[in-house]
Amino acid sequence: MTGRGRSAAAVAAVGIVLAALTGCASNESLSQQYRGGDTKGYIAGDFRVVEIASADRSDPVIFRGTTETGETVSSDDYRGKVLVVNFWYAACGPCIVEAPLLEQVWQKYQGKPVAFLGVNTYDQPATARSFARDNGVTYPSVIDVTDGSVKLAFAQATPIQATPTTLVLDRSGRVAARIIGQLESGSILSTLVADALAESP
Repeated sequence: MTGRGRSAAAVAAVGIVLAALTGCASNESLSQQYRGGDTKGYIAGDFRVVEIASADRSDPVIFRGTTETGETVSSDDYRGKVLVVNFWYAACGPCIVEAPLLEQVWQKYQGKPVAFLGVNTYDQPATARSFARDNGVTYPSVIDVTDGSVKLAFAQATPIQATPTTLVLDRSGRVAARIIGQLESGSILSTLVADALAESP
């Protein structure tokens, strides 16, 4: 292969990696892209995993919302459990890719004090139910499109700048870790959950 060919291959490889690490945009970012003539539907974001030491965590996140099946859930329902919260919407490509990984970890921790909750930031209940059915997702999701109050509650405790974003809350309801961008493997999330579980309640 010529030097030029190798360079082109390297650029293509970098492009593939960057595409894999891309998160979907927030609705605001999508609007900005549209106004600027860019309709690609997502913003690039570095995949990052951040664990937060217990002493550095914010106050417990207080939230209340309604799931895609009409059930009311609140932060009080999850006290004493490690809670994984995933921000998503149905047309988000990385959200589709990571859905089976999230479900895999959810199934792994069945019978332990662990809960999973999606926060759908864009869709109506019927769309969220269809997504869950098509992608084998069995944990509930809050429908947050109307007022964004659940996302706002979490954003006051930790940055939520891209979709998908996944948070791990400790048993007190404080953000213990966050994954920004598409989850690359179930083992990453599983390790974060295990770390939170290992802490004293």
